[in-house]
Amino acid sequence: MILLNAAESRELDRLSQQKFGIDSYDLMTRAGEAVADTVIASCPSCTETGVLIVAGKGNNGGDGLVAGRRLLEQNVPTRVILLAWGSDLKGDAARAHDEYVGAGGTIIQAPEESDLEAAFDAAPGAIIDAIFGTGLNAPVRGVAARAIAMINERSVPVVAVDIASGVSSDTGAIMGAAVRAARTVTFGFAKFGHVSYPGREFCGDLKVVDIGFAPQAIELIAPRGRFFESAEAAPLIGVRRDNSHKGNYGHPIVIAGSRGKSGAAILASRAALRTGAGLVTAAIPDSVQPIVASAQAELMTEPIAEREGHFHGGLAPGAFKQLIGGMDAIVFGPGVGMNDDTVELLSWLLAEGVALDRPMLIDADGLNALASIGCEKAATARGPLVMTPHPGEMARLLRIGTAEVNADRISAARALADKTGACVLLKGARSVMADSNGVVCINSSGNPGMATPGMGDALSGMVGALLARRMPPFEALTLGVFLHGYAADRVAARMGRVGYLAGDVIDDLPAAMEAVTRGRAAGDALH
Repeated sequence: MILLNAAESRELDRLSQQKFGIDSYDLMTRAGEAVADTVIASCPSCTETGVLIVAGKGNNGGDGLVAGRRLLEQNVPTRVILLAWGSDLKGDAARAHDEYVGAGGTIIQAPEESDLEAAFDAAPGAIIDAIFGTGLNAPVRGVAARAIAMINERSVPVVAVDIASGVSSDTGAIMGAAVRAARTVTFGFAKFGHVSYPGREFCGDLKVVDIGFAPQAIELIAPRGRFFESAEAAPLIGVRRDNSHKGNYGHPIVIAGSRGKSGAAILASRAALRTGAGLVTAAIPDSVQPIVASAQAELMTEPIAEREGHFHGGLAPGAFKQLIGGMDAIVFGPGVGMNDDTVELLSWLLAEGVALDRPMLIDADGLNALASIGCEKAATARGPLVMTPHPGEMARLLRIGTAEVNADRISAARALADKTGACVLLKGARSVMADSNGVVCINSSGNPGMATPGMGDALSGMVGALLARRMPPFEALTLGVFLHGYAADRVAARMGRVGYLAGDVIDDLPAAMEAVTRGRAAGDALH
């Protein structure tokens, strides 16, 4: 599903009007009426209790005023708090104001914080948030901030116009303060802020309404944001030819594990097998090899020179130089431990180990090793890279705080992609994926039960298997992340949302892929 940022939303509006002749007030009318109809459908008691509309002076406020006029026509008692003087309104917003007043609507002008207490006196059945739209680009202050706080203090459902006021439509970041909406009605296409945390939890249930933007306009804009759902996954999985053999489906090498962390190597390798890799080789420290080999009969293993239970940074590259030449993709990092040897091995892999056509995924302590030498070093790698940090690892790579990463997850993912040239995943609820060409995908699948050990190791193996099939790196990443969460959703539905394990998700992968390719995937909803 297409996602727009604020600039693309403005351009969609401009092109529809100026190039393709769509009347701007017709767009505003359809938008406002869709909001009113949503309120009536979701709050039948509002015909008795009434609706309060809190409106700004821009076009978002104009949409709210149109909604007010429509509500009055449906005999719903309506009041508008305007966070400005009526004379401040211009263009379509001024016309919507006049039509609302002409229909008998009540407007309370509240340009100052001191005006708000009396304006919020009566308790409505629902509130329409029409303060800011998708163009907000500065922290919320003054009367708007106070109005948002007062909206959130009311124990009534809130319907947001286009996006919850205070949420950045580009990133989902909270711009100082934001309305907590029960539902949001947006126009034409969803925005990044609707589906990305933390904004996603402020927008509530999302309804996307067609208000008549010109179809040709979106073709000209060619947006590069996507909300990745089963419809995007199915064609990437594809269907195997009857005349197949294991050589058709790639051979990744999983460089993983250390003393006490053999499970990471096992989980990553098993996940690669369950994702359909033709062959999988696990390269592990010598003392760990018997454990890994006995855990999965279908797995090939290679014992590698070690030092104190982890890869020997000086000796291991010699073995890998021989091994990697026969592989289609590299997975490096799960369970390897963070030490000087890991840094030395990663530096060799970046400089010499990755051939021009061989992709490498870096995860876990591989990422911590990269952070220690500077993530910019990854830009010198000879082959394509995929990185899969969680917020703490992302913070170390970017040398910022974890709170800063989580406050604006999309910008963090983009920053690492720009610095390294890699395809980047920022893990978490609604995982963010970005590449260095400006493409950003938000993942739709997954649930809180995935917060358990080994999930990241499984994902590394899954993406490694897809990379080994010579799938373009960003496609491999987006598909792997979706399947990981989708299989977890299936397991949660069967076993419960708490207490299932990474191994349960791995074992469900064949059935999950079958369900997606046969069109049985369900639950793709913006909730």
